[in-house]
This record gives sequence, C-alpha cells and structure tokens, in this order.
Amino acid sequence: MGSGGKSPSVRGCGHKGVANMGGRYLVCLSLVMNVVLLTSLVYGRGHVRKKGREMVAGNQICLQERDGSGEEEHAKFCRAAGKASSCNNSSSSLPASPAKLPSDAIINLDHGDPKLFEAFWRDAVGKRGDTFIPGWQAMSYFSTNAAGTVCWFLEPSLEQEVRRLHRLVGNAEAAADRHVVVGTGSTQLFQAALYALSPPDAPHPVSVVSAAPFYSSYPLVTDYLKSGIYKWAGDAYAFNEIPRHERGPYIELVTSPNNPDGFKREQVVEGNDGKLVYDLAYYWPQYSPIISSIDADIMLFTASKSTGHAGTRIGWALVKDKEVARKMTKFIELNTIGVSKDSQIRTAKILGAISDAYERETAPESEKFFHYSRDLMRQRWKSLRDAIEFRGRFSLPEFPTEFCNFFGEEGSSYPAFAWAKCEAEEVDDCAAYLKANGILTRSGKHFGVDPKYVRISMMDRDDAFNLFIERMSKL
Repeated sequence: MGSGGKSPSVRGCGHKGVANMGGRYLVCLSLVMNVVLLTSLVYGRGHVRKKGREMVAGNQICLQERDGSGEEEHAKFCRAAGKASSCNNSSSSLPASPAKLPSDAIINLDHGDPKLFEAFWRDAVGKRGDTFIPGWQAMSYFSTNAAGTVCWFLEPSLEQEVRRLHRLVGNAEAAADRHVVVGTGSTQLFQAALYALSPPDAPHPVSVVSAAPFYSSYPLVTDYLKSGIYKWAGDAYAFNEIPRHERGPYIELVTSPNNPDGFKREQVVEGNDGKLVYDLAYYWPQYSPIISSIDADIMLFTASKSTGHAGTRIGWALVKDKEVARKMTKFIELNTIGVSKDSQIRTAKILGAISDAYERETAPESEKFFHYSRDLMRQRWKSLRDAIEFRGRFSLPEFPTEFCNFFGEEGSSYPAFAWAKCEAEEVDDCAAYLKANGILTRSGKHFGVDPKYVRISMMDRDDAFNLFIERMSKL
C-alpha cells in the first residue's frame, strides 16, 4: 500500500489514522499489560499465602519434635514431612498456636523443656510480660551499680525482682546480707560453685558427690573441664561409707526436690569436713509444698523451672559468704565475661509480672502463675496415674501430704519429672521399651541406678502430653 491509501483499522481502539497508529497501539498494549499484571499479583499472592501456610505447618511439625535428644528419630520424621531444613529453625519462629502433633509422632520427653507454661504467658499475662529494650540500652559489660555489688554484671532490676519473689514465695532466705550471683543458667553457677569451693593448692582434687538417683548432668558437667581441683566421686551414700580419714574434703550436691524422683533431700554425708551446695531449681509451689525457707550457704535457682523461661538462660545463686560469691563471679567472668544483659532484663520483667499479680488484689487466680501451674501439674499427675494404674506395668513414687506455707493448705508434690519403673519382668531396659513405642525418655543408668527406671518429663505442650498419656494407657 502506498502512503496515500487507507490504513487498516486497529480493532478495539476506534481510530484509523496512520499518523496516530503508534500512539494508539502503545495505549492498548499498556492496558493489556496492566490487566495481566493485576491478574498475576492476585494469583501470586494467593499462591504465596498457600505456600507460606504449608511451610509454617511443616515447620511446626518439625519443631515440635526437636528437643535436643533423639536427633535421628527427629530427622527421619522431618524428612518424611518434606521439611528437614525447617528443623534447624528456633522455636521462636513458632506461631502462638503450634500445630497439633500427628498421632504417629515420636514424643520426646527426655528433656525438661517447660513448654507447658507457654499458654499462661501468652493468654493470662500477655503484654504485661513483654520486654522492650532500646538499641542504646545495656551496651556496657558492667551493670549500673557495679561498684555496689560483688557480681559486677548483675542487673539491679534482676536482683530486686529475685529478692522480691523469694520474699513472696518464702522458699529461701534472700535478705540483703545474701549475695546474688547471676549465671547463664544454673549449670554455669554449679560450675562456678565448684571452682569457688575447691582449694587451688590441695594435693588431690576435691570429691564431688550427690545421693543416687542424682541429676544426670552432675557427673558430665563436673568432669567436662577435666579440672585438677575437683572430680566426680559418685553416689553420696557410697561415699559416706568410706572412713572419714580416707575420703578427704568433698562437696555434696543436695538437690531438693530431687531430679529425677521429686523427693525432698537433705545432706547425706556425715561430718563437717565437706561443703554443701543446694540445687533448689524445683523448690517452687507448682512442684512441691513450701514447708520452710531454706537457709543454706549456697542455693541455686533457675528461670527455666521457676517460670518456664528456659530460653532466657538465666540462673541465680544466693550466697552467704562474700568471698565465695566473689570467686563464683570470677569464674563467670573468665568463662563468659558476664551474663547477657538482655536476658537479665527480660527475666526481671517476668519475675516482676508474677509478683505483681499476687500483690494486685483484684487479680483472679487464672492470672497467678503459681496457682495456675500448680493446678496444671496436679491434673497431669492425675492423668498419668490413671493411665498406668489399670495395667500395673509401671509404678510411680508416692509423695507425702505436707502443709504448704505459700498456699496455706495441705498439698502433695507434683514434680516436673515422673520417675517411673517398669514392673514387667520381661522389660530390663525401660527407656528402650518406651522408645520402641515412640516415647523418648532418660534411662535410670544416667542417674546412677537400675535401667528399669526412667525419667519422664511432665512439661511438654498439651498435645504431646495427651498423646503420651494415650500411649501409656495401652502399654
């Protein structure tokens, strides 16, 4: 066609001029592209949301199973779910309502991970337990009152709330003449106490003992550093049988209530040539009646079991002797150059929220942590006893009824762990038997006793605990 002929029409644009054809074409093309783009965005968002929900669900399943033990079983489960890489995520990525465990899931009750208290802090406390830390705050190694305390990295707010909580509960003497030493969990404080109590120039390492069944980490932690000033020497009952002139100096670890069996303990080794360290991690009203305020030279506590905040990694010691507190502080200084300020500030907020609720006259019992958690532990122990009572293949400890000064009434103990014994004659290794039924526990051999015993955590989320109860009722 020549330049003088008629140009072909462009459908849908309504114009035929050759001179304006390019502009009209671009306008039409733009409209088409906008439609395509909008369609893509609408579809894409829906697709991303769907994939996102699938990924979150997968993460929840894998994270439910990840608890530091039974790694092989967990990895198999996560691979089967197609989300193996998600198992490396931290539990902080979990939404407020974790996905329910599948009926064939492996239940990891080996560790005392206190996830059963999540619902209380989320629903009953809510924002009252939240912590906001500005970017400029807590940047120094030193606390703001470093000159006024032996433990120079102890945050003043944490010290205040620690003493306040012990006054409220009445479980330990925490007056101003007791030195507070903060640590990265009570495990670091346990090591610091051994360091502080062991003479550096002694001809032989100091013996460290605890009455069996003793906490399974004591032997491992004591010998981990291969120290030349102290060593693990085993069961305190056996050590007490050694003639005094032969056994030498010692440190006895008194865990009360005891981990794993839940009974209150006193020192076992007779004589006055030893030092005592009281591990009181479980001496709180939800686990045991508070029958007296403990007044010992060194007392260890942890946020992991008192409030359920294991992830903050905060423990504290109440120490009578200033020089011992100074040496414990020195160990932590050499070990980690102090303790996280962020964790201390958060723990102070959590402890304060507990005390506030009890001091608030209008607060219902559902907002009082020790009332809530005591009722929860009592329900769980009843469920477990009912589940195993009928078949008689397992036995559990029976605890005495005692008057609890905190609640002002008689009550029993509801420990964080169930110390169970397989009574079936054909079962020699109780942990292996339960593992074959999808339940991971810790064998009695790790606590210095017969493998017919196992320690079972009572502190997982409801779905895991309910599945555990269902399986135990069928064994």
